[in-house]
Amino acid sequence: MFSRRTDLPLDQDPLSRFLPWLIAFMVYLAAMAQSGLIGLDELARRWDTGMAATLTVQIPADPDGGKAANDRRLQKTMNILAQTPGVLHTEVVSESKVLELLSPWLGVVQATDVPLPRLIDVETDPEIELDARVLQQKLASTIKGVQVDDHGIWLARLIQMVRTLEAFAAAVLGLILLAATGTVVFTTRTGLTVHAEAIEVLHLTGAQDSYIAKQFAGRAWGMGLKGGLIGLVLAVPTLVLLGYVADRLQAGMLPDMSMPLAGWLSLIALPLAVGLVAGLTARITVMRNLKRMI
Repeated sequence: MFSRRTDLPLDQDPLSRFLPWLIAFMVYLAAMAQSGLIGLDELARRWDTGMAATLTVQIPADPDGGKAANDRRLQKTMNILAQTPGVLHTEVVSESKVLELLSPWLGVVQATDVPLPRLIDVETDPEIELDARVLQQKLASTIKGVQVDDHGIWLARLIQMVRTLEAFAAAVLGLILLAATGTVVFTTRTGLTVHAEAIEVLHLTGAQDSYIAKQFAGRAWGMGLKGGLIGLVLAVPTLVLLGYVADRLQAGMLPDMSMPLAGWLSLIALPLAVGLVAGLTARITVMRNLKRMI
């Protein structure tokens, strides 16, 4: 599968035994960069579609007013939001959910242990511009201490940071592929030098440059595929382990970093792509160098 019989003793090249391992190392790094790129893109897409048109209204608890007073403050806020243009839907976050959100910092607590703020999730109309500062001033004039968090502001900054990391990961992936291509070129040129006399004999017997290039390309394809599979076999357990650690650390503090099915399929196709690039690179290199040898 990874080698074929040729008229040139390419298996005896001193660099042939190292090329699959070099490619495996590069494919391993490329898989890490590619999975990071896919994960970041999926994360930015989820944030952008799920939180772009949302607000959170926070009503601090009044410890002296009691439950009835806090309920009245909540109801007044809900009434104002219902009359605000651009507000599509409001939902009060349950106390159990608030406790779950605070548990990473406060530990296990009960609703009666601390004065919990009341949170309201607000869904807004994307076609209507709703200024969070104006809404906060409107609410604060009636309910003291109300805070309005506009997810769009910090979400835009967060997505910008994610996009920057995506560009960095794409640049790393490009450099890795460029290094792999350079390695194949160097190995192929070395093979041409080592087998210069045998190539000359093949020319004398009527062999065309394309025939010789095909042998080098087939050899490079096999080594690229072999190295790609080795790199993928090493990368998959690493990605699974990182996913397991991320799930353990998530606990409401980290977003879902799982990679979609399309991402896994692209990783599986990586060895095949590397093999094709290696074979094509070897063929082009041989054809160019043979023209100079004539």
